Amino acid sequence: MAGVIWQVLLATFLSVAPSALAEERLPERSIDQLEDDFSDPLTTLPQIFTQDAYTPASYGTAASTNRVITRVIVPRLPKYSLFPFVQLVRPSFSLVTVPTGTGGATRTAFGDMQLFDLAVIPWPGKDTGLVMGVGPAFVFPTASDRVAGQGAWQIGPAFGSIYKGYPGWLLGCLIQNPISFAYTDPGRQAVGTLVLQPIVLRHLWRGLYAKSADASWAIQWRNGSSTMVPLSFGLGYVILRQGSPPINVFLSGEWMAYRHDAPVAPQTTGRFGMTIAFPQWRPW
Repeated sequence: MAGVIWQVLLATFLSVAPSALAEERLPERSIDQLEDDFSDPLTTLPQIFTQDAYTPASYGTAASTNRVITRVIVPRLPKYSLFPFVQLVRPSFSLVTVPTGTGGATRTAFGDMQLFDLAVIPWPGKDTGLVMGVGPAFVFPTASDRVAGQGAWQIGPAFGSIYKGYPGWLLGCLIQNPISFAYTDPGRQAVGTLVLQPIVLRHLWRGLYAKSADASWAIQWRNGSSTMVPLSFGLGYVILRQGSPPINVFLSGEWMAYRHDAPVAPQTTGRFGMTIAFPQWRPW
């Protein structure tokens, strides 16, 4: 399944890239803004994000794993929201291939659904280059197989911060800490994981950018004390076509730099993804 998904995404990129290069490009600053929007968790640009994360090597198992993630960013501006500030709703759905033991056997199933709902704080203001958001994060036990999810209803705080004060750079982080409070069966373990996603993006040239923004550091503090700190690096490219929605494609690699008390963990991961933006939906 992983191979088929990668082929589809690659074919899509190859089909749109030539026409994108032939079209007249938008002004440089518009491209830079789009690059930021495709990596900024606090963006108000509506978009649909799809990513395939393939892990050929893992600690503690001989199996290769895969994770296909689809994510929707739905901004709610004050005029259309119940609150007097920008509200960002982001549900995430996944199809996972996970090991069923220490051998090479795997199973593919739908994973748990994740969602955060952040309210953008109106201070200190955009003129400073700093934007922050705070709200709740949820995890719903929607996995179609026991090994594909945690089997726990979870809720906790979430915080996002982005800084654009340095020309050509985007710096930030997204922090989530969902905590379990109910379970699908008595055998499930309590869950409490602090997840930190650092974001560093550098504009390179007319739609091309480098980033380290896909790896998430995880500290399991409620059931044991496992810690995983992966590092990632990748390249992305924004494709602009006349009369069509902007498209972002990226390719990145990830390596587990540090792990503690985590017997089963990814060792190396390759990611390929595509995002389609819908600027005409901004009035939401």
